[in-house]
Amino acid sequence: MNNFTKRILSGIIFVTVLVFSISYSKISFLTTFFVLMMLCLYEFCKMIKLKSVFPYVLGFLAYLFGNVLNVEDVPSKVIFKYVGVTLFLTLFCSFAWVLLAKKEEIISHLGKIFLSLIYIVVPFILMAQIPFLNNDFRYASTTILGVFLLIWSSDSFAYLIGKNFGKTKLLERISPNKTVEGFIGGFIACVAGSLIIAQYFTVLSLTQWIVISILISVFGVLGDLIESMFKRQAGIKDSSNLIPGHGGFLDRFDSVIFAAPFIFIYLQIV
Repeated sequence: MNNFTKRILSGIIFVTVLVFSISYSKISFLTTFFVLMMLCLYEFCKMIKLKSVFPYVLGFLAYLFGNVLNVEDVPSKVIFKYVGVTLFLTLFCSFAWVLLAKKEEIISHLGKIFLSLIYIVVPFILMAQIPFLNNDFRYASTTILGVFLLIWSSDSFAYLIGKNFGKTKLLERISPNKTVEGFIGGFIACVAGSLIIAQYFTVLSLTQWIVISILISVFGVLGDLIESMFKRQAGIKDSSNLIPGHGGFLDRFDSVIFAAPFIFIYLQIV
């Protein structure tokens, strides 16, 4: 089996599992995204050379308590406060653990723990809230599914336009292959996709989908660039080889990881 076939097959399996877990039930969604969070956390800790079980323990507890109320129908304001308290306790515990641990270069070690929590765990917790941010606080699979469809359309068209028409580098020192033309192509495709999605996924309004598409286009690219920066400093091309032909899970979620908190904030406000 050649690399192209592996890439196509693994891509189909990845998308199928993701769409099924989102569409089947809120329990399958929360469980799948917990596993994805831990995989991304593993790849990132390996990337920054953080050898500690503490980020995984904190990640587990933060995700568990940050999303346990999603099993029941609870007002979004309660969830918002609950997540805030959970994150505070998580950060407090990390301070306590580092103070008690006999580690050299405490500041560096603590910094890596904080970075792994802020960069991976927090976005996944907020990502898991997105389907529940509606008037009835009921699980709406179409909301998070729409987010991923917009991200995929943005990434795909940015790649196609950039590869065929890209001339102006977006940020060459971080990611030499990204171009302004590719970004514009992805932006237009994402906004156009929101117009189509709004006709079928009606839990959110047309205006809300358009705003979400803009957030995805802008902050998704920033998330991609940030992960590229981490990989460049680590001297690696992909976060791992867990997905044949596609690299690692962090490579597939770098855009949504950075965009999700802004989508969460926007939906929380409106």
